[in-house]
Amino acid sequence: MTQAPTRRGVGLTSAAARASTAELLRKVRRVELNARRLLNNHFLGEYRSVFKGRGIDFVDNREYAPGDDVRAINWPVSARMHATFVKQFEEERQLTVFLLVDVSASAMFGSSGRSKLSVATEMAAVLGFAAIRSHDRVGLLAFTNRVEKYLPPRAGRQHMLLLIRELVAIEPEAPATDIGAALSFLGHVQRKTAVVFVLSDYYAENFALPLRVAARRHDLVALAITDPTELELPEAGLVRVEDAETGQSILVDAGDKGVRQRYARLASQARILRDSQFAAANVDAIEVRTDEPCVKPLLRILRRRERRK
Repeated sequence: MTQAPTRRGVGLTSAAARASTAELLRKVRRVELNARRLLNNHFLGEYRSVFKGRGIDFVDNREYAPGDDVRAINWPVSARMHATFVKQFEEERQLTVFLLVDVSASAMFGSSGRSKLSVATEMAAVLGFAAIRSHDRVGLLAFTNRVEKYLPPRAGRQHMLLLIRELVAIEPEAPATDIGAALSFLGHVQRKTAVVFVLSDYYAENFALPLRVAARRHDLVALAITDPTELELPEAGLVRVEDAETGQSILVDAGDKGVRQRYARLASQARILRDSQFAAANVDAIEVRTDEPCVKPLLRILRRRERRK
């Protein structure tokens, strides 16, 4: 079969291009609708409680928005204005939120119907819409061992839709992962303190020091995404296990109980090493699985932070 030319101006027909664009827009819309559903049902009040807080210095009153702390309602002003107003404190200034999303080759893997990148995109959408609902600005840094896409922080729904579209449509140029390089780039473009979520499977080396350095300036949260088959092999006879980033592969007998036990033990050791690097960097971290809803681990880490306030 002859392959269609792909030079500029000779590629997809206009009809095929329109169909491709329409499908991309449908994917973006699905991500948005799912994120808004999770946000409205579970998440908005938790985000505001942890990241917006209640400051010491009273600044002004503003109209109540869903998710606001009812303890901040200014009842006398609400009675006079015939609407619900809350007290706004100094700490409720506009925040900058950065989403650092690993789009390396290993992020494309998923054995449960969703890739790790799909889960990362869903979490990024929930966090981003929570931020813009709270009048914060959101930026994106999609990375492999280089910066694949950078969107400076902005507010508003249209910006979030652009951010989601970039993640849904991204075609990375490099397969490997360098978390330190991504954090170094962030240090150059974001001098002021920001809330930074790093969404990755953390199949990378020597990221503890870059995390620690970034955490000195920013409020940093590590979201480690993993797939169940990375934790234990299914009992499936001979299978080929491949490193997505290097292309190296080996044939293993997954029907052998001893092989499965050794695989699980190595996976456990890798997770312990990963978590020790999070602890060394003194950053908040949580594991998210591709076969489980992402909202539960997000709520766990936010409530953990709330208890420490």
